[in-house]
Order: sequence, then structure tokens, then C-alpha cells
Amino acid sequence: MSYKRLDQEDITLSAESTVAPLWTGGTVNLNSAFTSSTQVSSNTGNFFYEIYHQNPDAGTTSNTAEIQYSIAFGDKLGRGTGLFNGNVDGKSPSSVIYGQYRNLVFGDEDTDFRFGGITSDYFYVINVNRSRYKEKLFPGSLNLTLSKDGSNLELTDNSKQVSTVSYVDSGRVFDIVSGSNGAAYSGNGFAGDDIGSYGKFLPDVGLIILNGRALDQAAPIGINLGTELDAGTDNRNLNKLFSSISEGEKFELQSEETITSNFVFIRVRNAEFNYSTNPSNITGSGELTHDVMVNSPQAYVTSVGLYNDNNDLLAVAKLSRPLLKDFTKEALIRIKLDY
Repeated sequence: MSYKRLDQEDITLSAESTVAPLWTGGTVNLNSAFTSSTQVSSNTGNFFYEIYHQNPDAGTTSNTAEIQYSIAFGDKLGRGTGLFNGNVDGKSPSSVIYGQYRNLVFGDEDTDFRFGGITSDYFYVINVNRSRYKEKLFPGSLNLTLSKDGSNLELTDNSKQVSTVSYVDSGRVFDIVSGSNGAAYSGNGFAGDDIGSYGKFLPDVGLIILNGRALDQAAPIGINLGTELDAGTDNRNLNKLFSSISEGEKFELQSEETITSNFVFIRVRNAEFNYSTNPSNITGSGELTHDVMVNSPQAYVTSVGLYNDNNDLLAVAKLSRPLLKDFTKEALIRIKLDY
């Protein structure tokens, strides 16, 4: 075994952004959605629904069904869901959801949700499963169709139309508008001056927050979703959003991940690594077993080990085939470490 200290110029760092289909099976469009009857009927069903790409209640598919995203409904005043223990102070699952996402998005308990500059007390949330988007969602890839009673609403983020990116405590934020592939239809694609945008797209935390007021408008602005805001009553608003997503049969998204690579260049010069360190190459008296190795030595490079200053082995790179080395040959071996 032979050692060689690496110089600073032998190591370089590179970062590359990779875009990939988001949903299970490597598909861009999730055109079918299913809920679990067990989860929906449990206490957690009062807070959110988990959405699968296959029916988790149907036979063999229950073993392969994977969660793709979850949906939730939040209301600042706690309307649309039953109150906790019959209390009358407005504390309910919808108020908990509102506070949870307010803290997640803005990092405080005082900021209200504003869509296109208009404050709204209630919203719907699509929370993409972390295992699906890994690092972040890819802006401009959102294409979501909501449908009800023949009315369709095609939504996207406006990332391709903004010159300056806005930030909140949870990272980048874009408006959701009527359009496709990151651009609005006919102008700005907003719901209206008194309603604001259709929602917020937060790619760094995998969130799509939909403006309930905009969805409740009649066509062509909204789809007349019919959100019910009765105090202390379980209106099952989540069923309304789930039905509109299922009927629309179009939910396109892609993930984006930055792959950092460390490139190490091993420069093998003609005078280096020509003698084998295999013990079988030396006789008991310390001489070379084969005389030809005295004046014309040859060795085969099969692997490269990377060590730190304490002589600890950190990584091993295997060559695809042995590399013949003698005094007439030089080699450059590039090692790529991804993390």
C-alpha cells in the first residue's frame, strides 16, 4: 500500500439541482386520490385527512398504498368543526389547524393570513408528505385542477412572473393564481380585488395553502366549494376539498433537490505506484520474487483509499477494472462523493 498527500487543488466542491417527479411511482400527475376510512373516522380525521395514491382499504393495495399528502381546514374563529368537550370559547380542530400553520409559516401567533393583500379567516391546506418532496418543491411545476358540479378551476403558483421572491419565516412564498406551469391566465390570475389570490405556495416546507373565500366564489372566479362555517358544528369541510381534488383528476408537482458533490482528483505520476506492495512479491530474504520486476516493474491499481491525518480510512473508491501502471504511464483518477 502506498500513500500520497492530496494538495488543496486536488479537491473541489460542486452543487447541482435535480428535479424529479414527486408522486409514488415516479409520476408527475396524481390523477387519483384515496382516503383511509380508518383514519377519517378516527379522532385525527377531525384535524386532517391523509391522501393515498391507492385505496388503502381495498385488499392487496392496502399493503402498497403510500401517503402522498394530507389536507386540513383552518379557521381563526374555530368554525366548521365541533368544539372541544362542548366548550364555547371557539377552541376546535379548525382553530388548532389555523394556529399550527400560522406558527409554521410566519413563526409567530399574531400574523393573520393574507392572500393577495386580503385577509381571510379560513383556508384549506395541502401538506405534501416529506418523503415525497425530500428537500423542496419545484416552483413552476404546480398544476392543480379543482372541480365541482362541472366547474373547473386550474391553479398554479406565480413563480415565473415575479421578479423578486418574497420570504416568510418558513422560506420562499409565491401566490397561487389561476393559470398553469407557474404563470397566470389572462393578466394576474387573481381571484379579485376584494378576495385576493387563490392561496400561497411555500416550496421550502411543501405547503399549498388555499384561500377558502376564493374557492367559495361562483364560477368563473371559484367553484362554489360551499365551505360551511357554523360555530360548534362539524361541517366536514375536508370532504368538500377532497371531492374537488378527486373530481379534478389533475395534481401535478415536482420535487427539487440540491446534490452536493465533492470531487477528488488522484494524480498518479509516472514514477509513482509502480511497485506492488503485495507480500507475495517478496521472498523470505527480502528480494523480489521475479527478476523482471527489478528493472521493469509493473503494478495494477484496483482501488483508492481516502485517509485523514490520523490514518483513519474514510472512503474507498473501486476502479471498474484494474489499471496497469509502470514508469511509462501516468493516470488521473477522479473520485466523486455525493451527499
